[in-house]
Amino acid sequence: MVEPSGSLNVGSIARLCSNFEVNELRIVSPKCEVFSLEAKKMALKGQSYIDKCKFFNSIEQAIFDCDLVLATCGRIDLSKDIKCESPEIIFKWISSFKEINNLAILFGREDRGLTNRELFFAHKIINIQTSQNHPSLNLSHAVAIILYELNKYSTNNLKKDKKVFNLASSKQMNAFFIDLEELLLKTGYLLEHTSFSKITKFKKFVLKAKISSYEINVLRGIVHQISWFLNSCKRR
Repeated sequence: MVEPSGSLNVGSIARLCSNFEVNELRIVSPKCEVFSLEAKKMALKGQSYIDKCKFFNSIEQAIFDCDLVLATCGRIDLSKDIKCESPEIIFKWISSFKEINNLAILFGREDRGLTNRELFFAHKIINIQTSQNHPSLNLSHAVAIILYELNKYSTNNLKKDKKVFNLASSKQMNAFFIDLEELLLKTGYLLEHTSFSKITKFKKFVLKAKISSYEINVLRGIVHQISWFLNSCKRR
C-alpha cells in the first residue's frame, strides 16, 4: 500500500490478506494511524498483518527483494505510453511460470492512485474495467478483486509444461533506466523536460523483449563503460 490515508481501508486490506493467505503487508509512508483501534476492528482475524506489517519510506525500498512487480491503476488520464491489462490476462500469464519467489502488487493512494513515475516500477499494470460513468473503486474493493483473481489462477492452473521465470527484477530494471537516463542526458540525446517520456517508451521495448537478469546486467555494463569513457575523455 502506498501512502494509505484511511485506517478503515488498512484494516479491510489486512483482513483480505488473511482471506487470501498473503505472505506480508508492506506500507509505504502511511498517512493514517495504521495501529488504530478502528483499523484493528476492521481487520478481525487479519490483525496479525497489521501487527507485523513493514513500513518503508519509498516504493524502491518496499520492492527491492521482489522478482516480479505488478501495479494497479484506475486512472483515466494515463499517458499513451503506459499500457494497462486486465487481471485475467496478467494472472493467466503469471500462472504460465513454474515459480515466482516474490511477487509484489502495488496499490496507490485512495484519492489519486499511483503516479506515472511510480507505475514505472512495475513489470505490468493492472486495470479493473468498471463503468465509464463511475470508474473509481474503493481501495479495499480493488484489493479484493485483484487477490481473488490471483488466487483463482494460482489454484486452478494445472498445466504441467510451465516456463522458468527469468525476467529481470524491478530493482534491476529501475537501476538500469536510472543509469541510462543519466547517460543520455549527459550526451544530449535527452532533455530534462522530455526525458521521462522517452525513457518510458524505451522501457516498453525492453519489457516486450522479456529481458532476463543476465541481459539487463549486460546492458547496464555497456552503459557504465560508455559513461567511464566519456568521463575519461573529459579529464584528458
